[in-house]
Amino acid sequence: MNRFVAFAIASLVAPALVHAQLSYPEARKSDVVEEQFGVRVSDPYRWMEDASSSELAGWITRQNELSAGYLQRLPLREHFQKRLTELWNYSKTSAPLVENGHLFYRRNNGLELQSSIYLRKAIDAPPALILDANALSPDGSVHLADFRPSPDARRVAYALAEGGADWRTVRVREVASGRDLADTVKWVRFSAISWTRDSKGFFYSRYPEPPQGKALQAELTGHALYYHRIGTPQSQDVLVYARADLPRHFIAAWTTEDGRYLQVRIAPGAGPFNRLYVADLRDPLNPDVRAAVKPVVDEENAEFRVIGNAGPVLIVKTNDAAPNGKIVAIDLRDPRRAAWKTLVAEGKEAMRYTDVIGERIVVEYLSDVQSRLALFDGAGKPRGEVALPEPGAVLDLQGRERTGPIFYEFTSALYPTTVFAYDVKSGKSTPFEAPRAPADTSRYETRRLFAASKDGTRVPFFITARKNLSQDGANPTILFGYGGFAISVRPVYRPSVMAWLEAGGVWVSSNIRGGGEYGKAWHDAAKAERRQNGFDDFIAVAEHLVKEKVTSPAHLGILGGSNGGLLVSVVSQQRPDLYAAVFPAVGVFDMLRFDRFTGGRAWVIEYGSPHDPEQFKALLRYSPLHNVKPGSCYPAMLLTTADHDDRVVPSHSYKFTAAVQAAQTCERPVLLRVEAKASHGYRPTEREIAEVADRWAFAAEHTGLRSPRP
Repeated sequence: MNRFVAFAIASLVAPALVHAQLSYPEARKSDVVEEQFGVRVSDPYRWMEDASSSELAGWITRQNELSAGYLQRLPLREHFQKRLTELWNYSKTSAPLVENGHLFYRRNNGLELQSSIYLRKAIDAPPALILDANALSPDGSVHLADFRPSPDARRVAYALAEGGADWRTVRVREVASGRDLADTVKWVRFSAISWTRDSKGFFYSRYPEPPQGKALQAELTGHALYYHRIGTPQSQDVLVYARADLPRHFIAAWTTEDGRYLQVRIAPGAGPFNRLYVADLRDPLNPDVRAAVKPVVDEENAEFRVIGNAGPVLIVKTNDAAPNGKIVAIDLRDPRRAAWKTLVAEGKEAMRYTDVIGERIVVEYLSDVQSRLALFDGAGKPRGEVALPEPGAVLDLQGRERTGPIFYEFTSALYPTTVFAYDVKSGKSTPFEAPRAPADTSRYETRRLFAASKDGTRVPFFITARKNLSQDGANPTILFGYGGFAISVRPVYRPSVMAWLEAGGVWVSSNIRGGGEYGKAWHDAAKAERRQNGFDDFIAVAEHLVKEKVTSPAHLGILGGSNGGLLVSVVSQQRPDLYAAVFPAVGVFDMLRFDRFTGGRAWVIEYGSPHDPEQFKALLRYSPLHNVKPGSCYPAMLLTTADHDDRVVPSHSYKFTAAVQAAQTCERPVLLRVEAKASHGYRPTEREIAEVADRWAFAAEHTGLRSPRP
């Protein structure tokens, strides 16, 4: 039997089984009620915050069993599992880190559980595997989270994360022998790994060891910068810098390429704001680096990031008095603000990636959310642009300050992520280990469009779909969004999206306020009490899709992760009539208690504080957990989270799921899928594929995609 006929028959039979009223696992309601600023706030599922609770463990098991049973019965589940596996099966390479002429990079040869570290002794030398990440654990649960080669290229410091959690343990491997040294550095988090020029050790940031059994939940305080010397125990590591007066700030550091200076960035939260301190690592008057850390900018109202240096002159990217960004030179011999020299002035487009490579200042600008790479010399004089393959996105820049090439990663919605080496002298880009994705993208196209938000703001979005798409309102469509923390959503290639497109679906990515697509002003427009602007933008894009008959509410699903999970849950409550299916992934749902777990306090700068009376009112107005209305009919919903998520603790998803299941009065399912030994942003490949297959099968069922198109 033709497989499409088989799918069509299955789609006629399955709904009766799938859409029967579900019997959700019972979730006990407690009588927890607290008064905050004169408002009585009920929190009946507070007990779900106890990750060690056996009652909670049983409830999660039953939720997973219910979801698995439902999802496995969906007619297209097997199709998506098979096709996603095929589409994922191609080699993927990252832009290389260059040390002592050697190239270190990640590569996944296709369906490996995670990417490993490879080495080329020159750009045209053969690759050698130096750390097989897939040998770390049989199921991929130990994640190779980060790595950094030493300046002499003889060693690699690499960070491991159990279940992909934010906690890391750093080990050190000898490149030549493949042997790990005894060095073990624990409780590393939100940290760079930055070697000193002599390759004898590295700087890193850590927290105190958390209470026993609370590592994935305890609030984080006391971030501090340390130096580890190779061959010594961690107990002998040097405390370089800490701020007892700023216990919840993040402290991270990087050495300049020449090894002369250490830049220390002190940030109050997760947004692009930081103080900038510097230590001269070769100052004979300050042989102790602890005494050498001195302030350059001791304010927290802008971003300051050192991207290079010419001796004591630092090249710094900042948005200080320049919302779209600029590049300035700060001479440490006279670091007064009045003495700063602007090298690359602010322009009409927002700066994103910036670096000094090959004696060029390289600047990625976002032109209505599409990248362009501009080059400037050391004095800030324009030196042309890097010609990109097509309209799309630059994802990374790597290279050496004094020598080329400039390595960059490029992608678009229909262009698999590819590393290029750009030669400054010839002006040519050459692919580095170019991928060969098993997908025919020629039948599809991406269009950039704009919607008008509630207040008239012009909101960009991208539609990727089959060419000559019929605008009859019947296209199963997924609308993706994020809108926070100055993070820009660009049209990038995803094997998962190709599977949805091939089946006949439409993919839309939105660029709502709260992101960084148009610089600091775009971000600020949806921060704290202005958060509703971002929600209005997303709703406006959805309404535009319906108005133009790209889709209709019966065929529209919405997807977002983390802050994007908050986004799609909020708009599904504010406009439940506009969507058929909602996919909140690892989302923030309890806006009155988000700041009590792990690094949640760092989000106050983005969301506002539930302990401030006015900001409390703003948070309560949209907090998903507190806006669930009993007796409602919400869109079909598949929530996903993971048990090792220590960034957005999974209790957010547990409490919100319980509340929506209790409130739902119609037959639209509300399901929770909890991944074990995984985290906020990490799944081993096979489990990522399985999760996406579940999501697309659910989306197909509830947006009317009954069978894949031939």
